[in-house]
Amino acid sequence: MKVEAEQVLCRFQLSNFIRHGMQPLYEWIVETAHRDGLQGATALKGFYGLRPDGSILEAHTWAVSQELPVIVEVVDEAARIELLLAHVEPSFREGVITLERAHVLLYRAGTRESERVSTGRNIIATTANTVATGVRTMRVPENGVLLRIFIGESDREPGRDRPLYEAIVRRARAAHLAGATVLRGPMGFGRHSRMHAAKLLELSTDLPIVIEIVDAEEKINAFLPTVDELVTEGLVTLEAVRIVRYVSPDQL
Repeated sequence: MKVEAEQVLCRFQLSNFIRHGMQPLYEWIVETAHRDGLQGATALKGFYGLRPDGSILEAHTWAVSQELPVIVEVVDEAARIELLLAHVEPSFREGVITLERAHVLLYRAGTRESERVSTGRNIIATTANTVATGVRTMRVPENGVLLRIFIGESDREPGRDRPLYEAIVRRARAAHLAGATVLRGPMGFGRHSRMHAAKLLELSTDLPIVIEIVDAEEKINAFLPTVDELVTEGLVTLEAVRIVRYVSPDQL
């Protein structure tokens, strides 16, 4: 059966070093979502990023333990997201939570393919009309923008032999943006339809890279000319989100 509905995408952006008791907080969030009966949760670990205090997080090949950015994504109905937030927010001391509209196509096994349930909603809607707007949180959310930049791992900063993703993150730090996370995909292709995939014995590959930056609309708009300057080939998306920020006391 194919179920079509408007739901809420809740994203937790934090460090893998932040803990809940004896385990990483991001693991506890996924386990809590499972216990609360949500339909799914995905944890994505970045390899490069920017913390709210402006420090750089970077993966090192031979490091046994290292701090890296993590994103946990959960999609479900607004009421279930509220239940999850009620459990998670008291323990979420540092990071950013975003809420955005998710038009979901959910495929379920065990029934006929021809069966379909649809809300009849338009996929394109204003922020005010989305179910994400009504989700209650402990802190008052602010309206913001999620900027996603899709490039290749081999892309370089124009005029310099430096990875493009690194240049974008460092320019984001210079612009005092709230944070940035760089994610590497195992497979993908770009505008020229060249397929890129991680191979076991390859020392280097041109894998797809996604840079995610969340901040207020005016700050993202002010940063877009920098993106235009640096990105000569790639894809950029802008999505309206609600932002709930949590800052540790030593950053105040």
